[in-house]
Amino acid sequence: MLDIPRIKRIQLSRYPLMQRMTGMILLLNYRLLPGIKTTFEHAERLQGEPVIFAMNHTDRYNYFPFQAHLWRTYNRFTATWVKGKYYENAFVGGFMEKTNQLPTVSRGYLITKDFQAVTGRPPTDEEYEAARQWVDAAATGNGESVRPASGVLPEALLTKPRDVLGRGFEPDKEDWASYVNAIFRTMMRHFVELNEEAARVQLDLLIFPQGTRSVRLLPAHIGISQIALHLKLPIVPVGCNGSDRVYPDVSPWGKRADIVYRIGEPIPYESLTDFHIHESYEPFSPDAEQRHGEEFEGLAALITDRIEDLLDERYKRASAVGGDATEGSARFI
Repeated sequence: MLDIPRIKRIQLSRYPLMQRMTGMILLLNYRLLPGIKTTFEHAERLQGEPVIFAMNHTDRYNYFPFQAHLWRTYNRFTATWVKGKYYENAFVGGFMEKTNQLPTVSRGYLITKDFQAVTGRPPTDEEYEAARQWVDAAATGNGESVRPASGVLPEALLTKPRDVLGRGFEPDKEDWASYVNAIFRTMMRHFVELNEEAARVQLDLLIFPQGTRSVRLLPAHIGISQIALHLKLPIVPVGCNGSDRVYPDVSPWGKRADIVYRIGEPIPYESLTDFHIHESYEPFSPDAEQRHGEEFEGLAALITDRIEDLLDERYKRASAVGGDATEGSARFI
């Protein structure tokens, strides 16, 4: 499980050994068995300084050939945002740690994991919806207005003292929604520190702004905006075309097909004056999202537009969610 101690112990490497070892194995797949053609269009737009790559997310592994090409051609390495649920498996989690993967968490993930730890089962859709509304409202100081009625959530969830995710819950001192929000705040502060460390050691960040997988592009979430405006790094949009045919299922061993990574014009921080925030803020905090939501949403929309300009028709924007965009707590299991 991804908890506070685990995210605190993640260390980043400028030249990650496991990323290079994995790349050597993948090169056998790309060059020989069965052979995969990877093209970087407009590669001259790659800058020497660390950047934030913003890419569409068509399949499980569409960043693998991208990373391998960056390494072999430019000796560049990335720190990639991944979902916290991928740290559930001990082997996969260990691999993630050693390959500079930065685990993102959400309140939904924490709700689900704490609920499972207490009850031995995931929440039902009704339980999850009630819990999520309460936690989200509590994050902005309005938790009492939507606190579920007695019996909606299991009593043990609200009254059992415990330490599941690296922070103790003492029900006589705080309510459950405040406890979940405190864990989220602590973990996201460490997540921001990891992003800052990545920039310090000259790693590129690789982010899928749409969050979930979908062959067609989905709108970007505001997470990329919050970190980009905080770090003030250039954003380089990347349109990935063809990877879903290389990776049509769960296997990381690709099938023969062509992948075109179309590199967009870099978006320097200095060009984003409409979205600049002229005060310090804490990324991913309710206060920042309330005070600067307009700027975050505006930049996210701009990034979506720039990625779409780089996509073949098959991958352009979708009006409905696709891919593995499951609902409720199932997204975190």
